[in-house]
Amino acid sequence: MNFNLLLLVFLAFFGVFEVCEGGVLRKNYYKHTCPLAEKIVQDVTWRHVSSNPNLPAKLIRMHFHDCFVRGCDGSILLNSTGNSRSAEKDAVPNLSLAGFDVIDDIKAQLEKTCPGVVSCADILTLASRDSVSFQFKKSMWEVVTGRRDGRISIASEVFANIPAPSFNFATLKKSFQTKGLTVHDLVVLSGAHTIGVGHCNFFSNRLYNFTGKGDADPSLNSSYAAFLKTKCRNLTDTTAVAMDPGSPRNFDSNYFVILKQNMGMFQSDAALLTDKGARNIALELVDSADFFTEFAQSMKRMGAIGVLTGSAGEIRKKCSVVNA
Repeated sequence: MNFNLLLLVFLAFFGVFEVCEGGVLRKNYYKHTCPLAEKIVQDVTWRHVSSNPNLPAKLIRMHFHDCFVRGCDGSILLNSTGNSRSAEKDAVPNLSLAGFDVIDDIKAQLEKTCPGVVSCADILTLASRDSVSFQFKKSMWEVVTGRRDGRISIASEVFANIPAPSFNFATLKKSFQTKGLTVHDLVVLSGAHTIGVGHCNFFSNRLYNFTGKGDADPSLNSSYAAFLKTKCRNLTDTTAVAMDPGSPRNFDSNYFVILKQNMGMFQSDAALLTDKGARNIALELVDSADFFTEFAQSMKRMGAIGVLTGSAGEIRKKCSVVNA
């Protein structure tokens, strides 16, 4: 066994996950400093999900938006100062984000138990996993921890980093590649659209003005388009519509079932079928067991984007503000 292979075996065995910033994330990072940390996150998250079944989609989206801007550093959680509206959460793509109160609740409980120990970045990563896991009453993927919190949040960075629902395949691929993610990750993570809603104004051009001539997107399933028109009356309508009309609150592989039927809501969904490799991946993920396995791996990779570790960043006392 050569040295490189031996090193890989060692890292896998001890649950250490290398990240691009030169630090490491690992399983049970808080085992000695806050043994109940992950249990507290799960308990509080599950309590919230039990009364708000829409929460999993919201926390997954928040985690995604956090990781794609400055890495998974909890910068999406920071409030703007004064009346500046300068923080990430105040950028237009983030105005519909929700679930910040849940993260604040978790943080408050953790601060009572082990103050100044658990980062908001880790809380968001764990809570996104736990919210989805509530449906199954077990953890659906492993989360390695050890992230630290960033001190910078800039609204103007959001547009340049968050993939837009109007992106074509080439633009989507480039967006994910810049974060160290593959086409496989792009397709798999798109499966998160099996839960949650989309707002009409982000896809209604596909119904009413696809090429600027008052036409519809010919790649959109005609029956599905007719259904969407009953929900979205015009180009400026902001009504929320389930992205997976068959099972909008069930985390499953049905997104890929309807995608195959040309019923992806956004242009970015439909774009996955325009590339042969991506289309083949999507067809394989119709099988729920395959989807769950691959989603677990892609979420772990996404959760390691640009993380702060070691002495970088800080451990915020309150997730919405940097420490004084």
